[in-house]
This record gives sequence, C-alpha cells and structure tokens, in this order.
Amino acid sequence: MKNKYRLLIFAGCIAVVLSGCSLFYAKNQSPDLTSANERIETDKNTVEDQTLSEDVGETNVNSFSEEAESPNLSENTEKNSEESAKEGSSLETAEETVSSESPESNPLLDNEVQTILDNMTLEDKIAQLFILYPETLVSGVNRVTATGEMTREAFDRRPVGGLIYMRQNLESREQVQTMLSDFQEISLSRTGLPAFLCVDEEGGKVTSVGGTEALAIPRGEDMADIGARNHPEEAYQKGEFIGGYLSELGFNVDFAPVADVLSNPENTVVKKRSFGADPKLVTAMTAAFAEGLQSKGILGSYKHFPGHGATAGDTHKGYSYTDKTLEELKACELLPFIDGISRDIPMIMVGHISLPKVIGDDTPASLSSYIMTDLLREELGYKGIIITDALAMKAVIDEYSSDEAAVRALEAGADILLLPEDFELAFQGVLQAVNEGRLSGERIDQSLQRIIRQKLWLKEKAAENPKPKAADTVEGETDGE
Repeated sequence: MKNKYRLLIFAGCIAVVLSGCSLFYAKNQSPDLTSANERIETDKNTVEDQTLSEDVGETNVNSFSEEAESPNLSENTEKNSEESAKEGSSLETAEETVSSESPESNPLLDNEVQTILDNMTLEDKIAQLFILYPETLVSGVNRVTATGEMTREAFDRRPVGGLIYMRQNLESREQVQTMLSDFQEISLSRTGLPAFLCVDEEGGKVTSVGGTEALAIPRGEDMADIGARNHPEEAYQKGEFIGGYLSELGFNVDFAPVADVLSNPENTVVKKRSFGADPKLVTAMTAAFAEGLQSKGILGSYKHFPGHGATAGDTHKGYSYTDKTLEELKACELLPFIDGISRDIPMIMVGHISLPKVIGDDTPASLSSYIMTDLLREELGYKGIIITDALAMKAVIDEYSSDEAAVRALEAGADILLLPEDFELAFQGVLQAVNEGRLSGERIDQSLQRIIRQKLWLKEKAAENPKPKAADTVEGETDGE
C-alpha cells in the first residue's frame, strides 16, 4: 500500500516537472517567432522601399534630361516629371486610364448635348465638323499670328470645330497664349463651346511647338529612340511633358501619338515616328504617351488607323497601300488601336492608305465605310471621335474633289473633316448632300453628339483649372501679315 502511494507521488512530481519544462520552452521560443515575423515584414517593406526608390530615381533622371534642354519652361511645366515621381510615376500612374475621365462614360452630359444640338442651325452643325488652318478660316491672310476682328467675323460666319496651328503661327510664348485664349473666347461666345485648338506635336521629327527658338521648348527625341529603350514609363513622361507645355500655351488637342507598328522596314513615312516594330511594345508605349497627354488636359489622337507602318508609299504624295489581309492586320497593326479603344481614347485619326485585300478596291481608308463603320465602329466597338487625316493630301485630291471627299468621308463614318483643300467647296458640298437627302440630319447629329461631348469635357476641365488671362492684343493689330 505504501509502495502504491509512493508511485502516485512520484508520477505527480514528474508531471509537474514536465509541465514546467514546457512552459519554459514556450516562453523562450515565443520571442524568436515574433522576431521572425518582424524580420519578414521588415524585409518586405525594405524591398518595396527599394523598388519605389528605383522608380523615382529613374523618373528623376528622365525628367532632368527634359528640364536641362528647356530651362525657360514655366514652373508648372518644369515640375511635370517631378509630380509624376511623387505619384508613383511610370506605368502605375499611366494606368489611370483615359476611360476614368472619358466623357463617353458620363450619361449626365446627354441632356446638355441634346439641348445644344436643338439650338444649332444646320449650317452651324456642318461648320463644327471641320478643323482648318487659321489662314483658311481668315481668307486673304498669309500668316495668322493674332486673333482679331477678321477672325471674329470669319468665325461668326463659319463657326468651325477647331483650328490647327503650325510653326509659322508661333512667335513667342505670350503671343501664342494670347492668340489661343482670344480665339477660345470667340468660340465660347458664338457657340457656347470651346474650339478644338490643335497641333501636330508628336515629339522628335514632327513638332510645331518643340524646337521653336522663340518658345525655348526642346524638340526632343524621336519616338523610335524612346521605343528602343522599351520603358513605357518614359513614354508616359514624354506625353506628360508635351501635354504640360501645350496646355500652358492654350492648346487642347494633340494629333499624337503615332500608333503605327513599323511592320514594313521599307516604310519611311513613320519610321522615326513609330515606337517600333513590336506590336506589344507599340501598344504599351502608345497608351502611356496618350495618358501622359490627358493627365495635362490634352486630348490625344491615335493615328493612322488602320496602320500606316505596313505601307511603303507616302499618302502626302499620292497613292499608298498595303497588301495585308484583315487577319494579318488584327495580328499586328490593329493591336495598339484595339487596346486604345478599350481605354476609351477620345480620338482616332484614319489614314488615307488603301487596303485592296480588305476593302476589295483602292478606296482610301478615310473614305471607306467598311474601315470606319463596319470595322472601327461596329466590330471593334469604338465610340469616340473619328477624324480623317488631312484631306488636302494627294492620296485624296488626286482622285476626289473637296466636296466629294467631304461627303464620302461623312457617309463612311468620319466625324471630323481635317484640312480640306477647298473648305468652302467642301462645306457647300456637305450642306447640299443634307438638303438633297444623300446625308441625313441624323447622321450629322451623330457626329455632333460625339464632338459636343468631348468639348463639354474640355470646358469642364478648363473651369477646374483656369489659366491666367494673357495680355490683350495690341490695339490695331491685324490677324496676320
């Protein structure tokens, strides 16, 4: 009996000892587990900090190169790249896509758009479909450098949708700001809508503002050079930089970026203007550039649908074509445009290239209902503005009169007619086509709805970010010389 009690007491002692050992082990192990968790979290944060530092460092290098070329830019423009770095820069910033602010996604505009349409005459509606040189609007003037009474009278008669300015119109920063702000006041007073104030500012080879000595803004690299480095964040910064100085001057539309894939190595038209021959690269770079523009309130225009990089000829000089089939285009040239459409890009410029294996004849894409309506609108689902390339190019005028080209472009699905060779003939041709029933009033209204919606977006953005009024035009100054 005594032995039995002794065994029970012994067993109890062993249990107490084992329990104490377990508590001691657990107590001494817990701090190590906590430390391990802390080390994992610390290492994770360190990696994130290093990644952010690398992004910011790369951004600062790129922005310095732009600023070094242009010490005279205003404070806002000089800070463009710095602001990108603070916001995360690179493609993360670019991923705030166009669709996030697109007027197409705002149904509240519909009533206002319809009200404006209801109060427009047919002549005013047709005028809004055109974008011209200022010298075309103001007849008898060789070079427009100011907005004066001649411009006001011409616009009152033909309130066109917008103007495109070239290097010859730009003399100084203050002169450009005054000329554009004065024209915008005329447009708002006459139509209640801002005008599209446009420029061809791709950067590099094709610029009107960059490289102008009096404006002290650099021309910059060709897009081919930027594409060769394969950094979409650099394309974003380039678009943001260009958008910054264009916005500061008073522009609101840039006919860029070039979305052409350089699939034909013999192509010289877009060789330096294209981001490259890889459709995936061109897609990423084009999207980033366009988003950089829009971050500064500038509407970009993808060009030249359905892809000028596959051609060898130059539509400025005459007939230019590609033998590619639709399937081949979808696998390459169309990819940047398809991506842009998914982002609700505001504008697509259609080129004058011919596609006999797609269309069945030599009709330029800019006059083809299959390309603009069947393919771009219906199959690809594009809802934004379709603008023609300049209708004064030889690929068009060698075969069509100004009035016939204008009517055919609208019949085919274009919304804006850019730079016809003879504006008044083109205007009268469209007016006659509507009066005779060749073009319906509904068809004109469809284009106007897209145009007005974008203009109301620009008006809203201008109200959110008012610019200081430039100095008034000197009394007695004319519109040109």
